[in-house]
Amino acid sequence: MNDPQPDNPLANILIVDDTPDNLYLLSAMLTEQGYDVRCVINGSAALMGAIADPPDLILLDIRMPQMSGYDVCKQLKASERTRDIPVIFLSALNEVFDKIQAFEVGGVDYITKPFEIREVLVRIKNQLNLQAAKSQIQQLNTELEQRVKERTRELERANLRLLHMASHDALTGLPNRVFFMERLMGVLAYTHTHPDSQFAVLFLDCDDFKMVNDSLGHLAGDQLLKAVARRLLACIHPNYTLARFEGDEFTVLLEQIQSVDEATFLAQAIQHALSQPFLLYQHEVFINTSIGIVLGTVDYQQPEHLLRDADTAMYQAKALGKARYEVFNRDMHTRALTRLQLENDLRRAIERQEFMVFYQPIICLSTGLISSLEALVRWKHPQRGLVRPDHFIPIAETTGLIIPLGLWVLEQSCLQLKSWQEQALQRQEVFDISISVNLSVKQFSQPGLIEYIDQILARVDLDSKILKLEITESAIMDNPKLASELFEQLKLRKIQLSLDDFGTGYSSLSYLHQFPLDILKIDRSFISNLDSLEKNLEVVQAILNLAHHLGMSVVAEGIETQEQLSLLRLLGCELGQGYLFAQPLDAESMETLLLSHPQW
Repeated sequence: MNDPQPDNPLANILIVDDTPDNLYLLSAMLTEQGYDVRCVINGSAALMGAIADPPDLILLDIRMPQMSGYDVCKQLKASERTRDIPVIFLSALNEVFDKIQAFEVGGVDYITKPFEIREVLVRIKNQLNLQAAKSQIQQLNTELEQRVKERTRELERANLRLLHMASHDALTGLPNRVFFMERLMGVLAYTHTHPDSQFAVLFLDCDDFKMVNDSLGHLAGDQLLKAVARRLLACIHPNYTLARFEGDEFTVLLEQIQSVDEATFLAQAIQHALSQPFLLYQHEVFINTSIGIVLGTVDYQQPEHLLRDADTAMYQAKALGKARYEVFNRDMHTRALTRLQLENDLRRAIERQEFMVFYQPIICLSTGLISSLEALVRWKHPQRGLVRPDHFIPIAETTGLIIPLGLWVLEQSCLQLKSWQEQALQRQEVFDISISVNLSVKQFSQPGLIEYIDQILARVDLDSKILKLEITESAIMDNPKLASELFEQLKLRKIQLSLDDFGTGYSSLSYLHQFPLDILKIDRSFISNLDSLEKNLEVVQAILNLAHHLGMSVVAEGIETQEQLSLLRLLGCELGQGYLFAQPLDAESMETLLLSHPQW
């Protein structure tokens, strides 16, 4: 007889039956099949044996004196040591066998007497195979958990690397603006609890650095910045904080100083160190630096104010002939008055409609066609002419004027896009270009923002799906709860969300998976040296991998060379914008560009 053979010849089976003939028959049959068999004649012995040495399977008679098979099974299932052992009940055909009760107490199958040997073997084999499959699944789950833990550790290590990259300058290795601002904030807080303490901030700007870039090239400029950073480090006390703020600007934070003299001595040492020539590609280069110094006291409330005054002092040094330092004082208040005048002009500019919306195309890198337009506000001042955004946007943010200005930009952009759609329809052309509008921190926290957006879209009759809103990292991190609520409302309207200037703000990776962001914009600082710095290439690749893992598209900002474009395409970046394609254009010039159907 070709009976089913056990998959595991060492499987251990416990038979529980008060009838010796049944024990003998089953034991002999199963032993012959290669099973390791134990036999007991009552429930108590069964429980003791199962607990002492848990079998792989139990054959359990129902009708036994003192303790029925049901009771034995209940106790087996109540014990953590024996609860997973499969139990097959044994029952005579002439017994009232309650199948439902058998399964309710934990039985997995039943066999009727008299035994059909083939049936017994098949049922036993099935249950043992099921147990083996469960064990295999448990093992696979354990292995999977281990892989998940290892992957989590890898992500944590990558997170630490990215966080380091986000807080340090890729070119010089120095702390960057974010790091410096956090440090300055901490020192300022300490000063407010220790009013007698003083500190100082030095703001350094390399004089005529642009001339080096223009004459020797950007690669030489980068090498010069690295050399400047090394010389600065040699001058700086380990307790001071040196950072590359941006471009050719550096900042130094001096903590726990006795007087401003310590800051001026350091400024003199820096200028002496930088007065020696630098050798760049067999060219001797001389570079000077203008330094602004501000003494930090309890009078300051915000770190930005310290940098503002240090910056003011630095520009005063430049105005007095460069290659020198100046300490901020109240005599420099003229600059503040000028700023106040600009603020007053800004208020009137909104009333007089002196603002214009410019547009810069965002290109699909796979097709070379325009995918979207970013709306950028410009101020046409009646006396000053076209005022740069970085001259008036910070003032608008500070004063709250950014809120009405931002809503105006949003409505004008939507109106213009609608006009271009209708013109394309008349020409029987497809116009599938979306509009991207910046949302400032102030606007983000504005009550009724969603209602304003709804009203604008309704007035213009524009499909919300082609509207993209660009936000900064700080807008999210300043109020994560509000951000989550606003995002939910915006996503219901199918408005896409873009994270602007990634890498220049908090760069906290934890929030990227918490919010339903669609697009991540890599800051131009990572793109500008992409074709010359391997580290920048690695950072961009890491950001792309992270964004794609989270289901986000990526826009590379500040593309200026064909080499940068080629590298970004190779890296799998979906979108890009920059002067290589077009600078920001007024509506008329942009319309001309759109009609030419450009492809890069």
